[in-house]
Amino acid sequence: MPADFIVRPIDPVADGPALHAIYGDEASCQYLSRPATASITDTIAMMQGWMARDDINWVLADNPGGPAIGRVSLYASPKPQVWEAACMIAPAARGRNLAARGLAIAIEEAFERRGVRRIMADVDPDNIPSIRVFGKLGFSYEGRLRGEWETHLGVRDSLIYGLVREDPRPWRNWSF
Repeated sequence: MPADFIVRPIDPVADGPALHAIYGDEASCQYLSRPATASITDTIAMMQGWMARDDINWVLADNPGGPAIGRVSLYASPKPQVWEAACMIAPAARGRNLAARGLAIAIEEAFERRGVRRIMADVDPDNIPSIRVFGKLGFSYEGRLRGEWETHLGVRDSLIYGLVREDPRPWRNWSF
């Protein structure tokens, strides 16, 4: 595992205050389907809802006891063995390639230990940092769904990216 950060399972109560710096921040939540959470309590409740499923919900931290500086998630879609990827990094921790590196670890877990055959990402067309992350990870651009989401920003398109188990995994050549 990389020496400059760790991934660990999310703990909604313990990680709620640190992750509220992301999920309570309007700028960080700009491209989500819902607005920022109003309080730490709301952030914790949202995270507790995530825990009802057998998904990968990990926080990134600088060290095992440190506060969360981001989240990576892979979660099951209604289609068998097809999961969706998501990531959020705290503003203060950006610029370290944490989203791509954390997702790479989660993707390995999904493909190698959970039997996932395909991982997709649904990205707002204006979310350039996320588009870059999925590009670094080798996801293929598969298309644009026009008027796909009705969000706090209004009706938005979706860019769909996909990675299948047999695709190259460029992160295996990275020096984390």
